[in-house]
Amino acid sequence: MINALWLLAAQGLIGAFDTLYFHEWRARLPALGGDARAELWLHAARALIYGVVFATLPRVEWRGAWALVFAALLAAEIVITLKDFVVEDRVRKPLGGVYRGERVTHAVMGIIYGAMLANLAPTLLAWWREPTALAAQTEEVPRLLSWALALMAVGVTLSGARDLYAALALPRCGWPWETAAAESARRGR
Repeated sequence: MINALWLLAAQGLIGAFDTLYFHEWRARLPALGGDARAELWLHAARALIYGVVFATLPRVEWRGAWALVFAALLAAEIVITLKDFVVEDRVRKPLGGVYRGERVTHAVMGIIYGAMLANLAPTLLAWWREPTALAAQTEEVPRLLSWALALMAVGVTLSGARDLYAALALPRCGWPWETAAAESARRGR
């Protein structure tokens, strides 16, 4: 379990880099408007899942039927990510495609996620055999790791809320970047 949590923390750090550098700084996805809406919806959904995983896994045991719920969340993340691979190719075409470094980052994250799942599988199986309950984590989790994952839960949830806000095209959703419409109008002058 502890190895799975360390891998999850590594996933969170690389995911934060991917979001801040590639999604926000380079592509400026929230400012692309309707062109990026599908990708932003996927990012928002995935962020919600990661928020739950980061917040609960170091503190809560998902026992019995809850283990299936947790496994379904992990599987949903995989499905969303696979869909995102397809959608982002379309969304990023006007930007020259998905950045090469971003592709590498996504591949590394996929490898880490697989390793995390492999390390977590025995724990999930053990939880499945328990009576159904959400219970306090019985395994000793290093305090630094627990706090780091809690901060990541807050960060990814805020990032997901930003993506949802932009996907809904709410006012000033592209802040601090220019909206695509404003940029087009500026270039047209």
